[in-house]
Amino acid sequence: MNKLFRTAAAIVVGIGLVGAGHAQSVLNEILDTGVMKVGTTGDWNPMTVRDPATNTYKGFDIDIMTELANDLGVEVEFVPTDWKTLVNGVVAGKYHMTGSASISPPRMKVAGFSESYLAVEIFPFTMPDKVSQFSGYESINQPNVKVATTLGTTFEKLVREWFPDSDIKVVEAPARGFQEVLSGRADVFITSNVEGATLAEKFGVVRVPNAGPREPSLIAMLLPQDDQVWINYVNNWIKLKSAQGFFEGIKANWGL
Repeated sequence: MNKLFRTAAAIVVGIGLVGAGHAQSVLNEILDTGVMKVGTTGDWNPMTVRDPATNTYKGFDIDIMTELANDLGVEVEFVPTDWKTLVNGVVAGKYHMTGSASISPPRMKVAGFSESYLAVEIFPFTMPDKVSQFSGYESINQPNVKVATTLGTTFEKLVREWFPDSDIKVVEAPARGFQEVLSGRADVFITSNVEGATLAEKFGVVRVPNAGPREPSLIAMLLPQDDQVWINYVNNWIKLKSAQGFFEGIKANWGL
């Protein structure tokens, strides 16, 4: 399979060079150097988590990028970055791509995106001993239900919109809304499916039954905006791996 991917990559590069006036693609650089550089923050569990003791990474993103590098027949190098400079790094060529990032109009002005392979969605969560009390959003929007959230966050805004009749408990950072539910001082909190997967593993929180996802935000890889050869390769790789069930398997491994 790796040989097939490398052959396909070489063909894509060749076609791209002919059609682009011999401008070199990032894909060509990766194949020449044998290294694919990926910008990652290491602070978004379970997507990308850095172990400071070993300076190694693990997570959903890490598994995906490792597989992409394997199929290209190259090594993967994870380049530390942060959310403030994530886009600038790919624009400046510090890395060939990034791990997962939300697709947004401001980012689209300066960088390219791969096709999306995951959506970040918001769900209400509670504890197992209280889950039988709830079924759907309306069951939460009741005066006797305490909904915890963190002051000044997007989640606070959504809680006030979704549950105006509930007893809203707002805590200030560094306290977190979910901690109020863990301690029994509140009944429900809301968060993304990404953070929820981590909290479910660590603390046993569960989604409120019959409360579907809201506020979806599509997730994709950031790529150099003007490198259509590289964008095409990554997009076709995503389509192929999706058809093979690879992404669903990785989602299941990380509770997504």
